[in-house]
Amino acid sequence: MDLFNFILPGFILGGFFHFLARGYKNTKDVALNRVRMCSGKQGGRTQPFKILQLSDLHLENISISPHELYETLKNESIDLIALTGDFLDRKRTIPKLIPYLEVLNDLNSKYGIFAVLGNHDYVLRKRNLQRLEEIFASYNCKVLHNESVAIDVHGKTVNIIGIDDFSTGRSDLAASYKEVHNGPILVLTHDPNVVLQMKDYHFDYLLAGHFHGGQICYPKAYHLVKMGKMPRMHMIKGLQMYDQKPFYISEGLGQTGINIRIGSRPEMTIHEWEPEADVQSVASAV
Repeated sequence: MDLFNFILPGFILGGFFHFLARGYKNTKDVALNRVRMCSGKQGGRTQPFKILQLSDLHLENISISPHELYETLKNESIDLIALTGDFLDRKRTIPKLIPYLEVLNDLNSKYGIFAVLGNHDYVLRKRNLQRLEEIFASYNCKVLHNESVAIDVHGKTVNIIGIDDFSTGRSDLAASYKEVHNGPILVLTHDPNVVLQMKDYHFDYLLAGHFHGGQICYPKAYHLVKMGKMPRMHMIKGLQMYDQKPFYISEGLGQTGINIRIGSRPEMTIHEWEPEADVQSVASAV
């Protein structure tokens, strides 16, 4: 009995450390996911609009270096870069954002870089939050706060709407749509739960993050039930549909809390979106 009582804790402790080591290794297994939103008509109607989405960098625990990010994406032809929130939550981490923004500029996206902030970003005090936004502006990244920007894509107006973070009560749908023009609508936001409030607000495609694909699923991400209705509807990652409108929830590039992933992978996503397409999709990962 004494020997058993001595050995059992060792097995439990060893299993726990194996769990942690495996979970940490998983954070380095970054997926490059591709989602194609096409019309379903042979030949298509328009040239696909290629969007690189990066979400939830959580620079305190990010899974990929700026150099690795560039090497993975340098041969991609990118029309627009969408950053869907939760970059960091500590003021000392702010300088760490700069080399990532430098890399994103080096990718030479045709229509620029757009971002929205997430709940972790709003942990920063006012002066540090202002500093964060100034850095974005210095590196050609437009942060959208319940507002829209219209861009011309092959002679067609495309609206880029940035809805501020829903989980911290900053979303204002009326303000976000106030200046929208006729044409396709791409929405960027952090917390996808806002989709459940958008019955009367049209969009053609919406990009979000927030849930990290559960980050730690054992076997399910039960801890997400406190993060709104959507996880209880089993919508925590990937391509989804609500009210016949398509949206995508990124698993994100970084981690919060303990720096491990179980049952999820950090991801970068390239969306090939055909504005005003009838919704059909093809998704793949490498």
